[in-house]
Amino acid sequence: MTPSTTEFKTADRAHTSFLAAAEKRTLIWIATRLPGWVNSDHLTALGFVSLILAGASYWYARFHAGALLLVIPFLALNWFGDSLDGTLARVRHRQRPRYGFYVDHILDALGMSFLMGGIALSGYMSPLVAGGFLIMYLLLSIEIYLATYTIGTFHISHWRFGPTELRILLVIGNLFALRNPYAIIAGRDFLLFDVGFAVGAVALAAILAQATVKHIIMLYRQETLP
Repeated sequence: MTPSTTEFKTADRAHTSFLAAAEKRTLIWIATRLPGWVNSDHLTALGFVSLILAGASYWYARFHAGALLLVIPFLALNWFGDSLDGTLARVRHRQRPRYGFYVDHILDALGMSFLMGGIALSGYMSPLVAGGFLIMYLLLSIEIYLATYTIGTFHISHWRFGPTELRILLVIGNLFALRNPYAIIAGRDFLLFDVGFAVGAVALAAILAQATVKHIIMLYRQETLP
């Protein structure tokens, strides 16, 4: 039997990034002023399509460097749609917790795959680094979703960084790469995005390890057998 919405318990949201408080106020302000014909599905679709277009823009940057600037408004549109869809539903008391959670996060995974695929084809990052980062992102996503189900807390951010901060870092990286796509380390030239995303992949791996150990210990203590 499919559980009814009344039997479904929404997980607590843990969002402690640097911009979380200001972002929440901004999103509520926007949500209360959106026209009635705009709904959460429209915003979810906007966020997903924007990531696809951002990935396509990265691919196009292989032929025209100026396309790196085109990525920026698509990242802004992705923030608008992806961050606002849930807020709009809560402000209007139109929540669909199971549907919203499932659709939002499966599209996030697909959209991130398109984005990283575009960067891998851009010539500004090695495909190996792009693939490694995407794998770590998806593994951490799996851990977050498992923890949401088993512990009842949905972690939106880790180490004071969330999706908004990562978008800002990516915008900054684009501006630097447009000027010079290389970073000099120990007298050698490395692609700037290779360095940044390799550091990011290591950080995701560390967060994954920390969260996994923490949650295994927590669940073991809660369900210790006599």
